[in-house]
Amino acid sequence: MKVAIVGAGSIAFAMAAFVEQQGHAATLWSPSGARTGALARGEPLVASGAIEGSFRPAVADSAERLIAGAEAIVVALPAYGHRHVIDRIAPFVASGQTVIVSSHASFGALYLSRLLSERGIAAPIVAWGTTLLSGRQASSTEVRVNTVRQKVDLATVPTAVSDQGLALCRTLFGDRFVDRSSLLAIALSNLNPQNHMGIALGNMTRMERGEAWGQSQNVTPNVGRLLEALDRERIAIADVLGLQVRTIFDHFHLSFGVPMGPVSEMNQAMHDAGKGGTGPATADSRYVTEDVPFGLVVTARLGRLVARPADLHEAGIHLFSALYGRDFTAENDLLAALDFERMPLARLQALCRDGYAGT
Repeated sequence: MKVAIVGAGSIAFAMAAFVEQQGHAATLWSPSGARTGALARGEPLVASGAIEGSFRPAVADSAERLIAGAEAIVVALPAYGHRHVIDRIAPFVASGQTVIVSSHASFGALYLSRLLSERGIAAPIVAWGTTLLSGRQASSTEVRVNTVRQKVDLATVPTAVSDQGLALCRTLFGDRFVDRSSLLAIALSNLNPQNHMGIALGNMTRMERGEAWGQSQNVTPNVGRLLEALDRERIAIADVLGLQVRTIFDHFHLSFGVPMGPVSEMNQAMHDAGKGGTGPATADSRYVTEDVPFGLVVTARLGRLVARPADLHEAGIHLFSALYGRDFTAENDLLAALDFERMPLARLQALCRDGYAGT
């Protein structure tokens, strides 16, 4: 199968290596083209870690060429780039193609659904609760893949074609997906924003100074307790909505294979097993610039919507805005495009079920 990958960072490179390893054909596209130049000139993509090998994914020079003939289109870049690339690819997506958002944030699937509906296009949109892989981009031709997750939550819009979305993901990426049947569940399934909030707050000076530090190693007992408290807020919102989402304990256990226990102990086990990864060596990290506006802001808004305020999430937004001298709430261009602040719960639930084509 031909898989079009939108992006050229660590997740996109890791995705391309995985797709090629599975015997499918990957094509990468970056709007700027800055990170795909070496690959476009014929240099191989070298993966190490959880995926080992040398691969030769194709490189497209436009969104139109990327999407032509692809069975699946995977959006694999930070959420602050989602609206821009969705605007670029939406004119070329055809009925029957499937778009996968890895990982989904800020109801970007609904924004894409609206654009496709305006064109009369019926294309399943699959939202993943997290990325299939984690890793670091070592150079313009190298990626270190830290993890290939064993379980990934997903939901398809519209839900009427959920079986189709799930089957395609399993065909391409293996039997590792759990269909949560609701885009709202996926909105509350991405643990990165809450986890990265605690990690970044606990290690901000390390990030600012550009130090080399072990991420899981520094999820100390105090940081671990903060992560657990943040998780309770998220789970409480899901409970009010009648949704099943994995806990932070499930996440670390299923993603990294460590025994259940307090979050700090689970992270120390990850570190001891060589799965802990390194923390950001810059304050200009997606742990803040992506996860605050496109993660914490969404959870906080959902908490207000169902009268279960997420006080710690709200505090995190204010703290990071003060630390960085920025209004992170205002930086979410997806929610602004959907007029999310004024959207009633019933309307949101209907859109998450049927997309814009069903309204």
